[in-house]
Amino acid sequence: MTKTGWTTFLLTGFFFSCVLMAQQRAIPSGFVYLNEVAPDVTIELRYATKDNFIGEPIDGYIQPNCIVTLEAAEALKKVQEELVRFGLGLKIFDAYRPQQAVDHFVRWANDLGDIKMKAVYYPTVAKRDLFRFGYIAEKSSHSRGSTVDLTLVDLKTGVELNMGSAYDFFSPVSWVSYDEISGELRSNRMLLQMVMDKHGFRSYSKEWWHFTFRNEPFPDTVFNFPIQ
Repeated sequence: MTKTGWTTFLLTGFFFSCVLMAQQRAIPSGFVYLNEVAPDVTIELRYATKDNFIGEPIDGYIQPNCIVTLEAAEALKKVQEELVRFGLGLKIFDAYRPQQAVDHFVRWANDLGDIKMKAVYYPTVAKRDLFRFGYIAEKSSHSRGSTVDLTLVDLKTGVELNMGSAYDFFSPVSWVSYDEISGELRSNRMLLQMVMDKHGFRSYSKEWWHFTFRNEPFPDTVFNFPIQ
């Protein structure tokens, strides 16, 4: 191959690699990858792994990338900056969730025979009651792009603060108002609630980890693009 031909070959390969990367990371206007806005936030997307209440990777979670609307990302950055002064930080379990993932949840919830994760995530709740109690729904605010599931971590150790229950534990123990826990655990929950509220997020009464940005830019739009 001539020098000119080799150069053309390399440039062509580079061009197609760039196009492929752009296609893989394409997200709608108004959305961002959180680590590009708030790189110090810890991300542990459980639904991209088997470590969740279904026990398998969830539809639509192709890569463990945290995607949110720009407005929510900027607010989370402010939360992180405030927490750092106390030696704490955020850990994100879930953010934007495509509708196909919600559909996966619904199919699973309707399969009453699949209870392999019951002992870990819903030991005191019958699977048939997950819809009735509001733990599973056919639509999720996550699919609008401005809802996040998160907790607090100690920045020195990386250890999560004890909130009295694990993430996605389907039980009244996880309710924001649950008070049959120690004062320390109530204080941890209160700190999370206060700092998120201060920066524009509202909580969900049945999940201490669940917050939606009040001024969300897409309040009536359900998205279904995959996370990649």
